[in-house]
Amino acid sequence: MIYHVTAGGRAFQVDVGADGVLVDGRLVDAGLFHAATSPVSALHLDRSTYPLVAQRTAKGRWRVQIRGSVVEAEVFDERTKAIRDMVGVGAGPVGPRPVVAPMPGMVLRVEVEEGDRVEEGQGVVIVEAMKMENELRTLSAGTVTRVHVSEGQAVEKDQVLIELSAADSEPA
Repeated sequence: MIYHVTAGGRAFQVDVGADGVLVDGRLVDAGLFHAATSPVSALHLDRSTYPLVAQRTAKGRWRVQIRGSVVEAEVFDERTKAIRDMVGVGAGPVGPRPVVAPMPGMVLRVEVEEGDRVEEGQGVVIVEAMKMENELRTLSAGTVTRVHVSEGQAVEKDQVLIELSAADSEPA
């Protein structure tokens, strides 16, 4: 099965077949292992294994937390991609997305305040989940418009933690 994946501003073609996994035509040693009782999966890639949490946010869209970073990804099979290309379906709205909890946990630190400007990929909240500290990062640059959490607060999966607006063009 061939998938078209866009993540981190790059597009990939992933072919999962009987002969293994090809990424843009290159054979990789890859596997994804799920534990039935945990939201954390294990991604085996070449000779390394990485814990990750993947959350479906919409049809074909995923929020993936891996190695302390959050990456938004689109994944479509060939048929779906062809249909989307024919009807001109775009990537959706542009602009800063809120920072949300990828799983239940406890807020250890909030590293921004309302009015702060943030860069894409900047860490804004540290959440402890399953005895691991997870730095949640922004997906785009912007200005913090609302902080919904504080230190010591329990959070649920998909709870909005930080809201952002487009960065002002004028310096503060």
